Amino acid sequence: MKKNKTNFLLPLLTSLLMLVTIWTTAQERRQIGNLVLEDVPETPQEIIDRIQQYQNTRAAMLADWLPGDGGMLIATRFANTVQLHTVNAPGGARNQITFFDEPVTNGVFCPSPDYNGFMFSRDIGGNEFTQLFWYDMDKRTSEMISDGESVNFQPSFSNRGDRFAFTSTRRNGRDFDVYVSDMASPTEARLLIDRGMGYWLVFDWSPDDSKLLAVQYLGATLANSYVYNLEDGSLQPLNDPRQPSFFASFAWNTAGDQVYTLSDMGREFKTLGVYDLATGQLTYITEDIPWDVEGFAMNKERTRAAFTVNENGFSKLYLMDLRDNSFEAVDNLPMGQVYGIQFHPVRNEIGLVINSTQTPGDVYSLNLGSRELTRWTYSEVGGLDTSGFPEPELIFYDTFDEVDGAPRKIPAFVYKPKQGSGPFPVVVNIHGGPEAQHQPFFSSFNAFLANELGVAVIGPNVRGSSGYGKTYLDLDNGFLREESVKDIGTLIDWINEQPEFDGSRIAVYGGSYGGYMVLASMFHFNDKLRCGVNVVGISNFVTFLENTEEYRRDLRRAEYGDERDPEMREFLLSISPTNHVEKIRKPLFVIQGANDPRVPASESDQMVQAIREHNGHVWYMLALDEGHGFRKKENVDRMTEAVAYFLKLNLLGD
Repeated sequence: MKKNKTNFLLPLLTSLLMLVTIWTTAQERRQIGNLVLEDVPETPQEIIDRIQQYQNTRAAMLADWLPGDGGMLIATRFANTVQLHTVNAPGGARNQITFFDEPVTNGVFCPSPDYNGFMFSRDIGGNEFTQLFWYDMDKRTSEMISDGESVNFQPSFSNRGDRFAFTSTRRNGRDFDVYVSDMASPTEARLLIDRGMGYWLVFDWSPDDSKLLAVQYLGATLANSYVYNLEDGSLQPLNDPRQPSFFASFAWNTAGDQVYTLSDMGREFKTLGVYDLATGQLTYITEDIPWDVEGFAMNKERTRAAFTVNENGFSKLYLMDLRDNSFEAVDNLPMGQVYGIQFHPVRNEIGLVINSTQTPGDVYSLNLGSRELTRWTYSEVGGLDTSGFPEPELIFYDTFDEVDGAPRKIPAFVYKPKQGSGPFPVVVNIHGGPEAQHQPFFSSFNAFLANELGVAVIGPNVRGSSGYGKTYLDLDNGFLREESVKDIGTLIDWINEQPEFDGSRIAVYGGSYGGYMVLASMFHFNDKLRCGVNVVGISNFVTFLENTEEYRRDLRRAEYGDERDPEMREFLLSISPTNHVEKIRKPLFVIQGANDPRVPASESDQMVQAIREHNGHVWYMLALDEGHGFRKKENVDRMTEAVAYFLKLNLLGD
């Protein structure tokens, strides 16, 4: 009897001990500022000391030129958040003019001399319910001019500067409509376009301010353009919405009888063209460039323009003469990313931002006559020698399917340590979107991984990524979702075949949709991975679609599938990581913002809980004052320190 009783009690005690251990682990939490940490150990001082220099880098962004010849309005960070500053001359002091707890990254000046100020937007705690504010340059004060409740963005001033149009969800909290306000009474908005379905945006006012170019954005491959007549309220379509394509109108010509557009109708790439309103004829301008046109800017006289092209992940800048629509490339810029183009209000030059893997984003001006490039900001890099940062190497690897009888090639950027010969451990950094693209940008964290930990970073552009044509972009839609996950599997196989990499030490890292890809990789390729880091990632497509903010659902359903359809719902559940938790047996770090409107915190909460219920190993970091990713320096610093420690323990540890 005694033996039988002992045999009965031992399993019971073991089960109770396991439950107590799980409960204790779940309750072991601490809070640092606005960060709640569960099972995240304290980062050793050694890691903190080594990463500190890499955390003290900054960048600058161009918001707008100051009126006349007064200088620039830029965004950069000196304390905890990015704020707006004025710079009066190249290399001049950055004079901070906004001082908020929340980041401010944008500002556009009113063109009317009667209103000396600019409009900007900000949210609270990353909730993305952005409000519009007017900043008075004379008084150096700001006031909210939107309703304080809805989502509001993209203000567009009339040419005279007496009115502005903007996008808002104030009608019902769900649809993105177009409104217009007078500068004399900016808080009083009049509803213009309330068609629903997608994001309605205003890109330009006609030269006489009687019409608006309105774009109905429905997704990365679907957009329609319209002309809204302010006098009679009519809405004239420029393309046929029944023939799905991307057709976005940017700007009017000087006569007001043509508009410049970006379209992929009948072609693979988004191509710059001009549309004649009288004939309905669209003439492509950049049809000989086999890449997507991305940025576009025009001077106020509507005689010059500048645009950028995404060539295999790098930016190429072109200047354009609108009198005959001829254009030529600017060849004296460093290889990297070019964005934020703004024409000077009185000079023959443009402002722009240049970013590379060796230099953080800094603001420059380019003289359109001499092509002389002048640097305006000199962002700090923590005293580091950035020439030692890893440089991008573009590679193409074979994946599982074929195109025209040959293996499909997947592009990826490889960043290898400059010191040592390997074999190097690897972090596979998977972008979000899913329609985004990994492009080489300045990353002090990638440099830390390479220089201090001896880790290589690989950024793949799996099917579904932008930049490679609309066919490639659509290869992961709906029931094809896991095809992109397979591309990660073949990348892992490729890594194992390269003698310079340590195939036994591979980690996956990603945010948002990239976070889903991390979780999917963790259960599909568990035996081939050491660990994973999931930042604001989707853990269950059905609960994600049901709980993401209402104004985003239809747009996301167009990409992922409609969970209300029984067949699609069953498929989405079948591929959701929460339903495969038992296969994830490697350490996972989950990072989340509590105010995330895109991927709600419940997505991370349920994943962490499910892993714990299956006795998995998971760290959880929740920021109470962040949304879809971290934007405040104190939070970013603690996150990068913890991620560095997690990788050292689980990727580099024996």
